Amino acid sequence: MFKLHAKAPVCTVIPGAVAMSEPKATTPTQGDTYKGWLFKWTNYIKGYQRRWFVLSNGLLSYYRTQAEMGHTCRGTINLATANIAVEDSCNFVISNGGAQTYHLKASSEVERQRWITALELAKAKAVRMQAESDDSGDECPSSSPPPSGQGGGARCSEVQSTLRTLGSKVEDLSTCNDLIAKHGSALQRSLSELEGLRLGGETGDKIRQVTERATLFRITSNAMINACRDFLALAQAHSKRWQKALQAEREQRVRLEETLEQLAKQHNHLERAFRGATVLPAPTANSTTDSKGSAPGKGDASDEDEENEFFDAMEDAPEFITVPADPKYHRRSGSNVSGISSEIGMDDQSSLDDQSLVFNQESPQPQEMEPVKKRRTRIPDKPNYSLNLWSIMKNCIGKELSKIPMPVNFNEPLSMLQRLSEDLEYCELLDKAAKCQNSLEQLCYVAAFTVSSYSTTVHRTGKPFNPLLGETFELDRLRESGYRSLCEQVSHHPPAAAHHVISERGWTLRQEIALASKFRGKYLSIMPLGTIHCIFEKSNNHYSWKKVTTTVHNIIVGKLWIDQSGEIDVVNHKTGDRCHLKFAPYSYFSRDVARKVTGVVTDKEGKAHYILSGTWDEKMEFSRVMQSSKGGLGGIGENGTEGKQKTVYQTLRARELWKKNPLPEGAETMYYFSSLALTLNEMEEGVAPTDSRLRPDQRLMEQGRWEEANAEKQRLEEKQRSVRREREREAARVASPAEDALIEDSDPSLKSTHQDNYKALWFERCEDPVTNEITHIYKGGYWEAKEQGNWEMSPDIF
Repeated sequence: MFKLHAKAPVCTVIPGAVAMSEPKATTPTQGDTYKGWLFKWTNYIKGYQRRWFVLSNGLLSYYRTQAEMGHTCRGTINLATANIAVEDSCNFVISNGGAQTYHLKASSEVERQRWITALELAKAKAVRMQAESDDSGDECPSSSPPPSGQGGGARCSEVQSTLRTLGSKVEDLSTCNDLIAKHGSALQRSLSELEGLRLGGETGDKIRQVTERATLFRITSNAMINACRDFLALAQAHSKRWQKALQAEREQRVRLEETLEQLAKQHNHLERAFRGATVLPAPTANSTTDSKGSAPGKGDASDEDEENEFFDAMEDAPEFITVPADPKYHRRSGSNVSGISSEIGMDDQSSLDDQSLVFNQESPQPQEMEPVKKRRTRIPDKPNYSLNLWSIMKNCIGKELSKIPMPVNFNEPLSMLQRLSEDLEYCELLDKAAKCQNSLEQLCYVAAFTVSSYSTTVHRTGKPFNPLLGETFELDRLRESGYRSLCEQVSHHPPAAAHHVISERGWTLRQEIALASKFRGKYLSIMPLGTIHCIFEKSNNHYSWKKVTTTVHNIIVGKLWIDQSGEIDVVNHKTGDRCHLKFAPYSYFSRDVARKVTGVVTDKEGKAHYILSGTWDEKMEFSRVMQSSKGGLGGIGENGTEGKQKTVYQTLRARELWKKNPLPEGAETMYYFSSLALTLNEMEEGVAPTDSRLRPDQRLMEQGRWEEANAEKQRLEEKQRSVRREREREAARVASPAEDALIEDSDPSLKSTHQDNYKALWFERCEDPVTNEITHIYKGGYWEAKEQGNWEMSPDIF
């Protein structure tokens, strides 16, 4: 056995083991803190640079010098989610999912092994602490009282604590096992190299190296032995206690089974009593029973005394209602009885309140219990029609898309009004926002709602139908989601649609969206114009924002794909709070996640409170800001001056704001419609004659009859043009000669030319009181007209 060299220090961090340190290179402190110099790769010009690294509480931070530890941290990586890889004898890499990667180099192989050991132990502890933190909010999975009436929660907490302790010990054993394997392999390799060098006479340095590795192996082995001893002692100490707890759980289960059996009998008797009350005359006060509770002359009516007691209690039969001949209502009534029985406490099971078992005339009526309408989950599959794309598009470059006659082959069987209503797929985000007490947290949910509206577009490369002037679309989801939505096409050139949503859950949404689009050959850009407003009744907070640009790529050659890019400012006009969202455009050369969205929520003073991150097609998360500081430089200006410093935010753990719902099965053959989109064109009774559901060309396309749909589309567009010309002629007839003279004096070329005087039916054009923009705001009357079935004022557009 080799003797321990006097100048061979060893430093490692192992649970239950004693650590030795190298005074000049590394300095272990309290707990699992580990410090020392390492060389970090910076760039191809400077190469590796010497940096001071500190490992503490599962975080690896680095500084340029030791003096910077008090004020300037150059970077930090969380080991709980990091990967540690060894490249060669001195180099190793720490990567955090691609976002952060440190290429590090130690001064020697032994020094590298010390850091690897410390990092792996710190990572194991960080993962364990994170798992314990996730489980800390879990409650005891027991919905029944404890056997003795008290102490059940304490015993559950004690068992969970013991299980966590045992789990921690198992993690220590696993970690030590891995380290023993690594150190054993390294020791075996050094012994083999030493045996080869012994024959050559060069053994001095190798003996020192083998001695250090042997010491590491001994420390790790001792830690393994200590962890095994602790685990065995703990398991033996709690074994008898667990046996008692198991026996108590078995006894409790038996009591619960007996209780459920009694409740089932009571339930069965209650149902029979309820059915008998509708057909049997009420028992008189002179009714008598024998000592066992059975009626005279009938013998024993039941084997259970409790059932007969329920019959004796029924002395007021007229209070029972007659059950209608509706099987759905029968089932609903049965479920109510079951609910009452299941909610009876164990302490009260022997004395039921008769009043809770009586169904009086104030019970809900059958029509109030009708189930929510079942919506369709499929539409006809998309046909596979060939089309010469270039023959249509070559003459359209540079033109406004709304003025180009497009065949339905480019469309999907929905109108733009229906696509606008599809923004409400994740309206529950606004429901949650309405319940928020904090306006800044409410702003986070509103921002997530703005992002969620783009999630349905990721695969939707089809163009929606351009709505006809005066076309409407209603979306009544009061029973399902508590809101009503109405859209109307208020302008044709430029195309503009007004939208108004009112929710019973405390919020209102309104917007007017006009689309400006340009076809540039390789791609198509769609720029939404207009402002979206969301008002919450309880707090009176008023938010507004605009949409970003949508780009459709590979129009001529290649597979179509859609990208969203730009910036959105969601502003709270009451408090001055603001959320700045940035939709990063896709770049082939970028290492960022595709479709990335980031955001910062600030108050009116500009102080950041929340950080939002995620993608517009999958999910959004938010983190509370604890501290912000100025970090690295943002770049170099044109004149050689340094750019602005980047702001670095220290945040709490991220929480999920929104997550996309999965697409229905077979969505690829149904235009990639979401569950809501599949129901938008479903026929409904009582809608206005101008509703998009009644549009014939759109209906024919949905049914797969595309040739007929193209012919019908041309008919509708020509009808719309003729109506517009008639409207202009009418405007010219009512114009006074003085007006014509005034127009001719200002510009002779404008003589006999009049603007379209069309006015929307359900929306009124006025100035927005918040943004001072001219917009269309809902003036009311639509839902009242629907209730009355009076659509005389609706134009004939189809």
